[in-house]
Amino acid sequence: MNFEQSYTQHQKQVQKLAMTQQLQQSIQMLQMNREDLTGFLKQKALGNPLIEVKVKGPAESDFSAPIISRTASESYHQFMDERMNRLPNKPVSLFAYVVEQIHLNMRETYLRKLVLWLSEFLDKNGYLTISLEEASRQAGAEQIQMLDALTLLQQLEPAGVGARNLQECLMLQTERDEYAPNMAYVILEEDFHDFANRKWEKIAKKYAISLKEVQIVFDYVQLLSPHPGAAFARENEQFVRPDLIVREDQHELSVHSVQSGLPIVTFQKEYYQQMMALGDKEVSTFMKGKYTEYDWIQKSLAQRGETIARVGAAIVEKQKAYFFNEKRPLSPLTLKEIAAEVGLHESTVSRAVNGKYLQASFGIVELKNFFTAGLTRSTPKTSGKKVEDELVSVENVKQELKQLIDEEDKKKPLSDQKIVDLLKDKGIQISRRTVAKYRDNLHIPSSSKRKRVF
Repeated sequence: MNFEQSYTQHQKQVQKLAMTQQLQQSIQMLQMNREDLTGFLKQKALGNPLIEVKVKGPAESDFSAPIISRTASESYHQFMDERMNRLPNKPVSLFAYVVEQIHLNMRETYLRKLVLWLSEFLDKNGYLTISLEEASRQAGAEQIQMLDALTLLQQLEPAGVGARNLQECLMLQTERDEYAPNMAYVILEEDFHDFANRKWEKIAKKYAISLKEVQIVFDYVQLLSPHPGAAFARENEQFVRPDLIVREDQHELSVHSVQSGLPIVTFQKEYYQQMMALGDKEVSTFMKGKYTEYDWIQKSLAQRGETIARVGAAIVEKQKAYFFNEKRPLSPLTLKEIAAEVGLHESTVSRAVNGKYLQASFGIVELKNFFTAGLTRSTPKTSGKKVEDELVSVENVKQELKQLIDEEDKKKPLSDQKIVDLLKDKGIQISRRTVAKYRDNLHIPSSSKRKRVF
């Protein structure tokens, strides 16, 4: 049997996209927000003597505003306001604030040394992370001395600092509050678990008080802070500079790019001409390569701005109702729809909305927030013979769910299954599990925890 091996040549034409380094970086630039873009370009400038990067200052017509949030600040008890006013104005850590109080309010004694030692075991929320037994052993102090030191630590601001658990934290705050309900401290001390598990009838019977009085205590406890030290870890309110601004003119919307805050790449023309005039071949080749890089960066920046503007305009056109209706309803919208509208790939649209913000008259919204899944709402025709289906966004369903809960009888709150039935009557069919998920997203407790006795 003979085995032969032969070689032949075939010519084959194949089309494929070559992902060059410049193309990859152009895609990266589209995905970057303004801060990342500025950092990227400054890094480029370090290796290119022909590039200088500056950031365009704000114009009078440009302004920054806080990002729109679903959470709104609630009114707090008078004593909470008073205590917050005692906090220092300048940024300071919880540990530094506590130590400063110890030095100001306590004499230099052995007990003060123990208080200072204990303060090192406070976590960021103000809780003590070491037991008294372990603290006594490590510090070489008697347990009664350590207990005295803990008592002094717990008398400092903010109220609740030095607590060893949530129960003690709430008790420390209640103890110092002259406006606290009469039975609040006793219930927290003696019946904390029954109180937390809403076994209120048992508590009312034990202390011969009404359910209404227990409800008052519960409402009061909701105002207390479970994390008294968290105020010192608060970040500054987030402000962003929008990439686009929407303006309303006679019930028409127009989208404009915001130039302020964008990095500006300038070309060092004189330096380039000086280097080229040297007549050195290697220098000329180097300079031409750096000029090509500068030219590519300028084109990529222009394309980035144009893409974001086109995508933003398409989104605004699809979500007009959001800008004209105070309830901010969102229509179901996908990346695929916008991609088809502007003639781009879905991945390009995704990069264009990533970390980009739009300024409207009512605040700043992240572009990706305009994309929401849709659910089917069935509505009967006027004839009553057929049923028409329409898409409704998940956000709108959440708002209808919230409205049902807002209007419910608080003495008999709606169960998740009842909400399912009520939404079904409106043509929206979702499962009980989905209702629970949407309720959690809206930070709305279950029906048992929403129940009130008055």
